[in-house]
Amino acid sequence: MDWTFRADAPIYTQLYEQLTLSIVAGAYAPGERLPAVRELAVDAGVNPNTVQRALSELERDGLVFSQRTAGRFVTEDAGRIEQERREIARTRAGEFLAAMERLGYDREAALALLEEMKGEET
Repeated sequence: MDWTFRADAPIYTQLYEQLTLSIVAGAYAPGERLPAVRELAVDAGVNPNTVQRALSELERDGLVFSQRTAGRFVTEDAGRIEQERREIARTRAGEFLAAMERLGYDREAALALLEEMKGEET
């Protein structure tokens, strides 16, 4: 995984966000075992306690679960994963619409722009 961190937010929240995106995008399949805390910490270049905190948040939110001595696994609840995916998409869409509004586009104009761009390569 390509870990990129910003200075404007705690590392554990950024780890949480990146792991969440990986789960909802299918990089980690439902029921799949996540890498161990130390492995993730080395890969991301952060303290294991920071990874532990992010994973605890994921567990609290129902996206992962622990099995004693076996590690952490992605939830098998496809509905929960889809719910999180939709929440992220709605947040991003809201951010996009707010940015477009600051540029002087109303919703209809912003949607028309998206429709116009739909056939273009990015």
